[in-house]
Order: sequence, then structure tokens, then C-alpha cells
Amino acid sequence: MSQATVLLADDDAGIRLIASQTLIAEGYAVRSTTNPTALMRWVRNGDGDLLITDVYMGDECIFDIMPEIRAERPELPIIVISGQSTLMTAMSATEHGAFDYLPKPFDIDELAQMTKRALQSREGQKKLDRPVRVSDPRLTEAVIGRSAAMQEVFRTMSRVKNTALTILIEGESGTGKETIARAIHDLGNRETKPFVPVNMAAVERDRIEAELFGVVGSDGQVIPGKVAQSDGGTLFLDEVGDMPLDAQTQLLRFLQNGEFSPVGSNKVDVSTTRVIAATSRDLRSLIEEGSFRNDLFYRLNVVTIAIPPLRARKDDIPELAKRFLKRAEMDGLGQKTIDAKALKRLSLHDWPGNVRELQNVVMRMIALSSEPIISEDLVQASLVSERRLPKENGASFEQKLRDLLREHVEPDLRAFSEGEGTIYHDVVSMVERPLIELALNVTGGNKVRAAQLLGMNRNTLRSKINTLEIASPE
Repeated sequence: MSQATVLLADDDAGIRLIASQTLIAEGYAVRSTTNPTALMRWVRNGDGDLLITDVYMGDECIFDIMPEIRAERPELPIIVISGQSTLMTAMSATEHGAFDYLPKPFDIDELAQMTKRALQSREGQKKLDRPVRVSDPRLTEAVIGRSAAMQEVFRTMSRVKNTALTILIEGESGTGKETIARAIHDLGNRETKPFVPVNMAAVERDRIEAELFGVVGSDGQVIPGKVAQSDGGTLFLDEVGDMPLDAQTQLLRFLQNGEFSPVGSNKVDVSTTRVIAATSRDLRSLIEEGSFRNDLFYRLNVVTIAIPPLRARKDDIPELAKRFLKRAEMDGLGQKTIDAKALKRLSLHDWPGNVRELQNVVMRMIALSSEPIISEDLVQASLVSERRLPKENGASFEQKLRDLLREHVEPDLRAFSEGEGTIYHDVVSMVERPLIELALNVTGGNKVRAAQLLGMNRNTLRSKINTLEIASPE
């Protein structure tokens, strides 16, 4: 077999160098350019077996010339690489017929593997049935994330948006599961059809079947359910793990053949709605408990999208905070900015309530501050206030701690038989170390300020730092 040639188009000399070296080491010939005109000349001449291209070369956007590339060489696979790692970049790459999308900075092994897959699957690329839409402002506002954790989410979304595949979105409360589901719907070929959300945890358990599949009313007429209302569109089932078993059976039947019957009716109806389900619970554990059907899980879990918690994508916090400020300005709450120290303080927080908690904190600061610039002190005060609020969504910190103790400590308590135990002191020391480390991180290593925050004597704190061998933060 002859040596495959890769066309590489990028105006970043460093990217060209490392990509070329990687591909040459893998046994490919490489022709690189920074010029879109030269690239198009190669394409028209039939040169190259694969194109790897950046989105922007100077002022030229590759998406502007990709229709011409597709027309000239429909069989040429294209890998798009970009430092502009947004949802719309991933979506545009897919809609223009790219084989795959790789955000910068990328792993060279991943580039090599993707190149191999692209060359192995050189099949005719289908031309688009409809024009690519420009960036939808609702979605660029709603789905934000340049972190590596969110890039995989975007890539999966771009691949499934035009399919009828059932999707299961997993993630903690407040991570934005419904936002992701809406984006998949709005960017896909069902965008003109209804998007109907149903929160299983908010519907009375004995009403769920009627809510989903409809019910025969007192007058003998069928009151349509959410499945019928979303026909041809998307039915979003939030917290699907809270469904009772009877409703799970009906949902399984619908997913298998698209058929359902309203409660109280023998009539069989059909719907072409696509189902996207979401859960903040571990469905596998619910299966073991017997409260969730194993066969339904596999019907829902055709494609899984795991939304990372905000603490795992802290690089996205500044952009999210600024977007919430912009949204507040558009809603008439006034124009405010946030300084660099305040953004850094936001990024130090672990955000147990995820994106929803961040939005609440930002909105509270906007409402309570008369100053045009949000400061670090205001952020600190708002985070303290947030901890004192009742937790409406998800378990409280105390409940989460109780669950952890039940899981990790209760077995030791039950197994202990005689003598004097050390479990109390062991648990306290396990909590003490991360608590002191957290206080030192918040204060930038200032032990006096950390002691004040913890309500400890500074000498006691110094003693514990030495005893526990806690290093000062860099």
C-alpha cells in the first residue's frame, strides 16, 4: 500500500511542527501550508488523502471554503482542529461534513489515532441537506465550556443531534442537563418540532403514566400526554430514576416500538418523538435495589453524555460568570463587571450546587451591590451567605457527610468487638487535614487569617499544621 499523504493547514508554526513530526513518525507524508489558496490548489489537483485544518488561517474561516472542498473532493476526510473550543465550533465542523473535531491543545497520540481512523474510513462524504446555521445566541449563551471536560460533551452532541437515538444524560444536580438536552434539540433536525420537558421527581408517582401517555377523561375523551404533545420532537425526561415501575414498563414499550396507550384506553397510538432522559442518580445502583428496570436502562443508555460537575471544569467559571452578568444586563438589572481577584475567588470555590449555584451567587451579587465592579470581598460574603441558605436541590452537606460515614465508617463500627477504639479520632483527623488545607488555600497561605476563619487560636493552628505535616499552598 502506498504511503498516505496528509494535508496540514494551520497558521501556527508550533502546531504545524509538532503535528508534522507526529504524523511523519506514524509513517505518513505531510504537506503543510498557512495559505487557504494553496490548500484549495492541492484539493483541486487531487493531492492528499486526508486534510487536517485549523478553523482560522489569518482572516479566512475554513467553514467558508469547506463547501467548495466537499464539492471538489467529497471522498476527502477532514479533521478540524481549533483553539476556539466552543459548542458551535464542534457543531459547525459536523454540519460541514468533517470526519471529526479536535480542540486545541490536543494530545499527539489522539491526533495519530484520529488520523488512522479517518484514513481507514475514507468513504464518500455526504453533502449537507440544509445550510449551516449561524451561531444561535440562545445556545452560545446556554452551553459554555472551553475546558477539556466539556469538549467531549460537545463532540458527542454534534454527532447525535440529527439522529433518533435515545440519549441518557448523567450529571449532578445543577450541572445543566436540561440545557444540554435543549441544545441537542434546537441544533438538530427536530428544531421546528416541540421540546417537552417532564421532571419525574415533580410529578405525583400515581400520575406519571397519565402525564406521559395521556388519560381518558370523565367525558370519554383522551387528554393527551407529553408523548403525544412532543410527537416528531423531543421528550425530555428529567430525573428518570424517580419513575415508578409501572410507568417504566409503559416507557419501555414505547421505546421498543413507538407505541403507547393512554390510561383507561385500549387504543394503541404511535409517536415519533425522540427521548432524551437525564438523571442525577446512579441508575445501576437502582437496578441492584430492584427499583429500576435493567432492560429499560439499556434502552435509555444507547448514547450516554456525562456532564462534569463545575469543580471539574473550573477553567469555565470566569466565562460563565461574565455570561451571567451579561444576561442580567439584558434583563435590565444594570451593567456590572467583575474584577480579576473576584473571578479567582469564584474559581477557588468547589460549587456543590454546580452551574445553578454559580448563577444564583452572581445574581445575588448583582442585586445587592450598588458598585459597578464586583469585588473579591463581595464574592467572599456571597459565598458565606450561600452556605447558610437551605438546600432546595440535592442533599445538604450534613446529609452528604452522614451518607459518607454510613458507607465508610459504619462497617468498622459494626466490626469492632472489644478494647478501646480509635474511630472517632481517625475520622476527626481525616476531616481536619482537608479543612485546614482549604482554609490556607482560601487565604493564600496566611495562617493568621486562616485561624480567624476557622475560629482557632493561631498557635493551635500552627501546631496542627506541623503535626499533620500540611504544606503551605504555592
